[in-house]
Amino acid sequence: RVQLVESGGGSVQPGGSLTLSCVASGYTTDTNAMAWFRQAPGKEREAVASIYTGTGNANYADSVKGRFTITLANAQNTLYLQMNTLLPEDTAMYYCAAAHGFVFRPLSAPEFDVWGQGTQVTVSS
Repeated sequence: RVQLVESGGGSVQPGGSLTLSCVASGYTTDTNAMAWFRQAPGKEREAVASIYTGTGNANYADSVKGRFTITLANAQNTLYLQMNTLLPEDTAMYYCAAAHGFVFRPLSAPEFDVWGQGTQVTVSS
């Protein structure tokens, strides 16, 4: 079973950039999709972006389109989230997730069955 560990979170000013990483270890061959979700204090978890491991096709939440880019590298064992033009509304704990079955709804949390511990992103002046 795959294990996920996020890193790269931190504090940044509005308009700044940050890149998150998620390292997958263990058995990763059967991972069909990976994604980033985020959750602010007192808020529901929401999708940020996802990517199909086989095709590289990506999906983004409307709130981050044009600003964030999800990529898969290092023999598909490392997931990245490049975040540009960050807004205070982007402040949240960001979680990496993986799915073993085929994902029909790439921005739906129940599709994913393995989760990382999260990395905090804070955007403020």
